[in-house]
Amino acid sequence: MKLLVIGSGGREHALAWRLAQSPRVHKVYVAPGNGGTQGGSLENVALTSADDLADFVQREGIALTVVGPEAPLAAGVVDTFRARGLKIFGPTKAAAQLESSKDYAKAFMVRHNIPTARYETFTDPAAAHAYIDREGAPIVIKADGLAAGKGVVVAATLEEAHAAVDAMLGDGSLGAAGARVVIEECLLGEEASFIVMVDGRHVLALATSQDHKRLRDGDEGPNTGGMGAYSPAPVVTPEMHHRIMREVILPTVQGMQRDGIPYTGFLYAGLMIAPGDDPDRAIKVLEFNCRMGDPETQPIMMRVKSDMLDVFEHAVAGTLDQADIVWDRRTALGVVLAAHNYPGTPRTGDAISGLPEDAADCMVFHAATKRDGDAIKTSGGRVLCVTALGDSVRMARERVYETVDRVVFDGRQYRGDIGWRALKRTPAPAKPKAGS
Repeated sequence: MKLLVIGSGGREHALAWRLAQSPRVHKVYVAPGNGGTQGGSLENVALTSADDLADFVQREGIALTVVGPEAPLAAGVVDTFRARGLKIFGPTKAAAQLESSKDYAKAFMVRHNIPTARYETFTDPAAAHAYIDREGAPIVIKADGLAAGKGVVVAATLEEAHAAVDAMLGDGSLGAAGARVVIEECLLGEEASFIVMVDGRHVLALATSQDHKRLRDGDEGPNTGGMGAYSPAPVVTPEMHHRIMREVILPTVQGMQRDGIPYTGFLYAGLMIAPGDDPDRAIKVLEFNCRMGDPETQPIMMRVKSDMLDVFEHAVAGTLDQADIVWDRRTALGVVLAAHNYPGTPRTGDAISGLPEDAADCMVFHAATKRDGDAIKTSGGRVLCVTALGDSVRMARERVYETVDRVVFDGRQYRGDIGWRALKRTPAPAKPKAGS
């Protein structure tokens, strides 16, 4: 059987790698792919337009397509495929507005009583500045449209907030994505990524995970698309899991049905869980994504023990209630290696050395890489995600950073503290006493 994964990032490499483990799959095409998705049972296809991809699927007799990133979803690739009767997993263009428009998502949540931060939407800079002055800081400024993980500014001061509005509504640095901004209260607590698969009616939850958005250790520096993640996330206890399904996920799926836009595909709720240990503490939605997170996908896929082809087949058939995923009990942790000057304009073309062979407990998933003869070179911001399994967060982290030390390219950036929140919850192993 032949499959297609649309996209070029680390998320798509991880999805394609996991799908290729199925004994029924002999080829997974990745469009357009990257330097790590070429070879063995993976093959890159230099196509990006929805019509060209649909033509390719029909010509090659591809059984199923999985969409990785948000841009083709927002452009309507699922609508194009469905119009031709082709099997594809992802939301329609209308449903993908949950991610492609922050204003749409916020209005949807208010309409369907899904907990989220208080907000207002603006297109007029003067009105936005006046609102910031009334509300004070800290405050969050979000570009309404898709901005590749760079359209959110958590402003600690009024000056930062006003500068963010000027950048989005004033100089147009984010283009159409920033032509409208959502300004919302700054929520405190611990973030978690809660990702599910939806077939229009039924929901299958994936393993929990936690991302690290800021560029530098200690959650300092600018927001990024994500500098590392791990799974499972201890903050999502079984009780919290049940509440998230009841208070966020099911109302969202049911709300889309009531609005006449049945939701299919991955649904990612970025959550803020209020501080403390109270089991009834507030859960609020920071954002919805209409695809798996990156880099959360990498550790999540590392933990999958089931045949994911079976799961995707149920998803496109509307029978997710009959599917299940067996998870590796171990922790998976991934660290992103980013290019020089990321998240600004990253330098490209740096040669990468020290890449290890794939191992059952450690994978280096490629994102912004390209092949240049026998060399692998950087081609964008987030270059690689080194991901490993371990019997604890601490052991997975040690395995990852051992590998990170060997993978080298000029200007590489990475955080040295991925998983720190989980480690705070887990006491360090006791040191043996002298003479023992």
